[in-house]
Amino acid sequence: MRLHDLKPAEGSRKRPKRVGRGIGSGHGKTSTRGHKGQNARSGGGVRPGFEGGQMPLYRRLPKRGFTNIFKKEYAIVNVKDLNVFEENTRVTPELLVEKGLIKQVKDGVKILGDGELKVKLEVVAHAFSGSAKEKIEAAGGKAEVI
Repeated sequence: MRLHDLKPAEGSRKRPKRVGRGIGSGHGKTSTRGHKGQNARSGGGVRPGFEGGQMPLYRRLPKRGFTNIFKKEYAIVNVKDLNVFEENTRVTPELLVEKGLIKQVKDGVKILGDGELKVKLEVVAHAFSGSAKEKIEAAGGKAEVI
């Protein structure tokens, strides 16, 4: 098979229904909307979730839980990801963004303890898990909270 032999599977491409193109097309005059009524009008129809006046599902279901608006959202980095740095590097949130380990700092950076750390580093972050702090110090490095 060559590139020029490629074509869509049989029946996979359906032509759009052409409405309002004359009486001979079978979809002329009312353009498949029928006669009168809310759905026949321009701009007609009901909003999403409307059930004809019946109490809609999203209002029948009970509310649950709440969202804490003061919650801190940390950008997380595991200790195994820190092996990309040279020995004795001072790892800051700005350096993590520069290296592409995190996209943005958000409310801070938290270092988690997944994996092993093979290099001695001075890590500066907003929060550390207990195991992450142990692993950094076991490798001869230092964990500093901002």
